[in-house]
Amino acid sequence: MSSGRGDGGGRGGDRARVRAFGLRTRLLLAFLLVAAVSAGTTAALTYREARNSLLETAQDTAVTSFRDHVQQTAFSLPVQEEGMEEVLRDIARKGKPHPWVVFAEYGSLRASSGENPVSTVITPELRRAARAKPHGSFERVVKDGVPYLTIAMPTVFKTGPYSELPSGLVLYAVMRMTDEQVNVDALLMAGRDGALPGLAVSLIPGLIAARSVLRPVRKLREAARNMGSGRLDTRIPVRGSDELADLAHTFNESAGQLERSVRELREAEERARRFASDVSHELRTPLAGMLAVTEVLDEDADGLDADTARAVRLVSAETGKLAVLVEDLMEISRFDARAAELNADEVDVAEAIRKTLDNRHWTDDRIRTELPDGIRARLDPRRFDVVIANLVGNALRHGGAPVTVRLRTEARSPGPPVLITDVADSGPGIRPEALPHIFDRFYKADAARTRSAGSGLGLAITLENVKLHGGTIHAGNRPGGGAVFAVEIPLHAEDAEGEGAGG
Repeated sequence: MSSGRGDGGGRGGDRARVRAFGLRTRLLLAFLLVAAVSAGTTAALTYREARNSLLETAQDTAVTSFRDHVQQTAFSLPVQEEGMEEVLRDIARKGKPHPWVVFAEYGSLRASSGENPVSTVITPELRRAARAKPHGSFERVVKDGVPYLTIAMPTVFKTGPYSELPSGLVLYAVMRMTDEQVNVDALLMAGRDGALPGLAVSLIPGLIAARSVLRPVRKLREAARNMGSGRLDTRIPVRGSDELADLAHTFNESAGQLERSVRELREAEERARRFASDVSHELRTPLAGMLAVTEVLDEDADGLDADTARAVRLVSAETGKLAVLVEDLMEISRFDARAAELNADEVDVAEAIRKTLDNRHWTDDRIRTELPDGIRARLDPRRFDVVIANLVGNALRHGGAPVTVRLRTEARSPGPPVLITDVADSGPGIRPEALPHIFDRFYKADAARTRSAGSGLGLAITLENVKLHGGTIHAGNRPGGGAVFAVEIPLHAEDAEGEGAGG
């Protein structure tokens, strides 16, 4: 029983996890994901365009200005170191949009407008590009976390309208882009700070959308629960023309069809039940007369010729079978109509079983009993007699002698102790494919036994009588061979009586 509680706890935990990640949560997460992707994509594209525009503006201004100043400055060749620094400082003072540091390289000559004649920011790639492109090159470089724009502009001599020769003098401008970086960082922070409130605000339409989607889903769940509890007239109001409205319309059509089908089945079942009950009642009177006649004929059969006596005995036997069938049909119809009642009384169970066996003359060596005295329970004596008689008779007819009837009790926790009655035979047992149907009405495990003495209702009536006591019955095979039926009835039958009478 403890394992059952553990399973229940596990299922409860699963339901809690499902609820935590239910449809509402998934819808909100999906909505937030779409909003986050949209906001992030928009912010990223805006940031990229604004950053590129900002950097390209500063870059184009610096490159154009430096090219113009270099072209407007006259240099005499060969270049002399004297006076070069002053020329470079003059060019640096005209730097746009920010101050430059200008460097000159001519052969082994190195000069600058700053303190160091050689720049650590200028890369070998830019020097190679300066030699390859006479109109200049530029490169953005980050050095020690500081962004720089480096521009290389070689000086040339015009030898004709469309021809130029490099002079060997290359001027470099190095400009800090700190202000541009500050502006770019500000753009990034603005995009981030704007996206977070946007995501928070997007929760409102997300909640509204989730509610509009979940409302019909909840109604569908409630309607399905109501139908599962038997309220087949449940319908869902259809609103709108979307997929959820189509689902509600389909549900209503299916529910209507199911209600009609169930109503027709119930009416057919009621007609069949009433027919069986009416036929059984109508047959009782003529059967009573036929039984009286057959009893007289049986008494006189010995004085008749052999063929007539055999016919009389056959009619008498078949009439008896028909009488048993009619009584069984009437009994099963009372169960179907919920008219069966449990008249329980405290009885000595072992004594009740012995009385059942004595009344059927099952006292020979075909029956073995293990009936300890002193076991008392609240049972309906008549219905318990039917249970034992049906099980023992079934074992004798379709099993094999000896048949063992064993009585015992067993403690159950939680719950009251249980009275267990086992009826086991020594026959071949029940075929596995027949076990699931052994208590079905008119079912016979052996197809060749269609003309057997039983009505096919004995085990079904036994099951109903046991259920009326609040108990259960199980059928199986013993390891050593033979079938066994185990009837379990709660010993505290007061509770069982209430359940049985209500059912």
